[in-house]
Amino acid sequence: MMTSQDIAEIKSLLASPKKIALIPHRNPDGDAMGSNLGLYHFLKLKGHDVTVISPNEFPDFLNWLPASDTVKVFEKDSDNCTAILKNCEIIFTLDFNVLSRTGDMMEAALKELTAPFIMIDHHQKPGDYAKYMFSEPNYGSTCEMVYHFINALGEGSLIDKTIATCLYTGIVTDSGSFRYPLTTGTTHRIVAEFIDKGVDNSEIHSLLYDNHSHNRLQILARALHNMKVLPEYKTSYTYLSQEELNSLGHTKGDTEGIVNYGLSMKDINFTAMFTENKEEGIIKISFRSKDGFDVNQYAREHFNGGGHINAAGGKSNENLEATLQKFIATLANIKI
Repeated sequence: MMTSQDIAEIKSLLASPKKIALIPHRNPDGDAMGSNLGLYHFLKLKGHDVTVISPNEFPDFLNWLPASDTVKVFEKDSDNCTAILKNCEIIFTLDFNVLSRTGDMMEAALKELTAPFIMIDHHQKPGDYAKYMFSEPNYGSTCEMVYHFINALGEGSLIDKTIATCLYTGIVTDSGSFRYPLTTGTTHRIVAEFIDKGVDNSEIHSLLYDNHSHNRLQILARALHNMKVLPEYKTSYTYLSQEELNSLGHTKGDTEGIVNYGLSMKDINFTAMFTENKEEGIIKISFRSKDGFDVNQYAREHFNGGGHINAAGGKSNENLEATLQKFIATLANIKI
């Protein structure tokens, strides 16, 4: 948790109504949107003028979150969003810890701001842009950290069903439905408190995981068809080309979670998914691991990325074939 001095200064900042911006990372997931919208509803209850500004569009499967329709998208309306940011007195950044995670356009705008930044994040190796930092990689989600942040401010009684619904969403998605190692007894106690406040955990699971389009299932089928297994390295990987995505009617969010299938096989400790994005000129890569293999370190060393020990991301500016060849070549020099 932050120091008592930091908490006291933030309480003082929030003691009177302020113009506040909340920022998730680019390509926001359930934890990014849940933490931002959960904090949004809390700050609105405190009388603040709050705007969530996402760098780009968030996936359709999160558009049921309370107040998701108020989220502004920087890359769709950069002039208006930049004007809002310049007028803000406090900037919260949630679920990321380096400004580059917002993309080139938004990073440039954020670097021009003079308002204090408050970071709440659970990734490793944070940047130094924030005046106040709640940065701790031992938490399973940023949403769980927002819960503790609100309680540290002495405002836990304000966490209502709406706030809890947003925070529950990020906890369940970033914990792999409570399967990942950073899920603790405290995580479950927080979730129990949310359910007691009226959170419909069954309905949220249905909205997140039983709400797929036929196209999404076809994309999953293609990714499983493309999957390769390298038993000598206890590794699997799959890929989707831009042509495959286009032919299957891909929309944002359709590839979410597919990487996890690669770890569901016996004796596989490391998996990767490579997704071609010709619009951005990159190969987006997701890594997952178990049994102690550190994909955060691997992604940093080989693919300009990072994240957590068992879940990380990266990117490649080479084409898909060259990226796959590079990936396979790295495996001979690491212990999995």
